[in-house]
Amino acid sequence: MKKLLASLMALGLALSMAACSTTSSDASEPASSGSSAASGESAAAADPDKVWLIATDTVFVPFEYTDENGDFVGIDVDILAAIAEDQGFKYELNSIGWDGAVAAVQTGQADAIIAGASITDERKESGWIFSDGYYNATQTIAVAEDSTITSFEDLRGTSVAVKNGTAGADYAESLKDEYGFTITYFDDSPTMYQDVIIGNSSACFEDTPVMISYIKQKGIALKVPEGLESEGAPYGLAIMNEDNQAFLDMFNAGLANIQANGTYDAIIEKYLG
Repeated sequence: MKKLLASLMALGLALSMAACSTTSSDASEPASSGSSAASGESAAAADPDKVWLIATDTVFVPFEYTDENGDFVGIDVDILAAIAEDQGFKYELNSIGWDGAVAAVQTGQADAIIAGASITDERKESGWIFSDGYYNATQTIAVAEDSTITSFEDLRGTSVAVKNGTAGADYAESLKDEYGFTITYFDDSPTMYQDVIIGNSSACFEDTPVMISYIKQKGIALKVPEGLESEGAPYGLAIMNEDNQAFLDMFNAGLANIQANGTYDAIIEKYLG
């Protein structure tokens, strides 16, 4: 039965990725910039026809999401496109949700994941192989707009919401025993936020820039109390198969180049400035 279920899940993932593929037209063809001609040419020469399959989340504002024009955009989307242009590789970006993206890379349905994934020791120990960090994010809570919650102590005896498998969930789990709250898990951020708005959960834990940006863009009835942030951890692209190390090397080289030439700063300013 387990083998049958695993086979069905793998087939479902493959069909989902085929249906949800959102390839960046600017980055799908090999290109090189003056700052990285050597590395870009080397990548193209190694396997010029290789199309790297990259899995990502569907709704993780401002890192990956669909804008008002129906275009898939975000910090992660733009960083990947800029690095692909810099390094001269082809890719397909598949928007299949957090759990689906993780499972796709674990099962070999995708080569890498870029989805606001925090670099943690626990993930490294479970087989994640990370790139250099490309954004340092803290985690915190959001509460209903009319909530009087201002501290973790105020969560005692209540239930909080988290998104499954995220750094926000890890942060909540690290505090729940000390502050006496329980946790409800969700598959995506909008559903988690809605659970707080309707009063089922007293708060939700999420990456700070994600919540602040989502509240600002969508105008939802949540607020972020001050002073409750975690120490933070960098986001990284990750592979889970050592055979894809060449892609990780290209990503790191391209990241260094776009940070040096100002492209990276322009991307961050576009979404968080």
